Amino acid sequence: MSGQPWQMWAGQLATGVASVDAELRVRWLNGALAELLGSGMRSAVGQPLALWLRSPDDLAQARRALDETRFVQLREALLNTFDERVLEADIGLQPDADGGLLVEVHALAERQRTASPLSATLRGFAHEVKNPLAGLRGAAQLLQRRVDGAELQALAGLIIDEADRLAALANRLLHHDGAARLGAVGIHQLLDRLSELLQAEPSPPRLRHDYDPSLPDVHGDADRLQQVLLNLARNAVEAGARTLVLRTRAEHGVRAGARVLRSALRVDVIDDGRGVPAELRDTLFEPLVSGRPDGTGLGLALSREIAREHGGELRCTSRPGETVFSLYLPLERGHD
Repeated sequence: MSGQPWQMWAGQLATGVASVDAELRVRWLNGALAELLGSGMRSAVGQPLALWLRSPDDLAQARRALDETRFVQLREALLNTFDERVLEADIGLQPDADGGLLVEVHALAERQRTASPLSATLRGFAHEVKNPLAGLRGAAQLLQRRVDGAELQALAGLIIDEADRLAALANRLLHHDGAARLGAVGIHQLLDRLSELLQAEPSPPRLRHDYDPSLPDVHGDADRLQQVLLNLARNAVEAGARTLVLRTRAEHGVRAGARVLRSALRVDVIDDGRGVPAELRDTLFEPLVSGRPDGTGLGLALSREIAREHGGELRCTSRPGETVFSLYLPLERGHD
């Protein structure tokens, strides 16, 4: 396709434009897009589109545009750059005459996530929590060396592991704009870990597991997703829940912001507690909103932010005796 006339005018555009082949590999891009992505024009050629598109669902939509030979618009898509930034953009995917796609990228103005009230509060919290965590870890190590019995030593080890995980989260909030560390995540492993943590509580709730064992891994940050699940479960316990049901399912056609996830993994945390007060339901996920006098109002706000960071969503339905928090995460599909 090199040297085609359209490339001459596309190369002069301030809008980012690229051409990808039927395997969704870059065969050409203009200077504007190369600059946006922090890449040289030659080094980007041959790279898979999957390196750019942060959400597996967006990649599935690109395959759909190819398979169905029709235009697809991605709204507020997240793009990985070659210099380790994350950009938000509207992306047009137009099938071309050579069996590939013409990709048009319109970068959106930064939303100043780090300056949002939630992010500023989280950074302050991360700074304040680091020293107590170090003290907690040191005390747990000392306890682990002094106690007798495998069960007590295992509980001390659990405290050490959680202190390390929270310290890592705090460090990532304080540095590099809290960039997520993405990889394959087995959701049932996270739920089993959650069960282990809950059973170590002084008055643990009864737990029931209702898993769909056929669900594949999701693409995400294991530590952050673990924190979401822990926040949801502890909120339930603090709301008087005596029984928790941890349920996983696949769901199709899930709306997440301006997009629709063709295939999503759904994790339900179901409790039999008091329910969400009616006056809080519209603002439940806002920062500093809590139904408890001693609550910080950060847990659910952080949880929804993490869900959306992963291209998913967090929702709640509630009535006295049954509250369901549903975490939706995109599932990667090989071909649509």
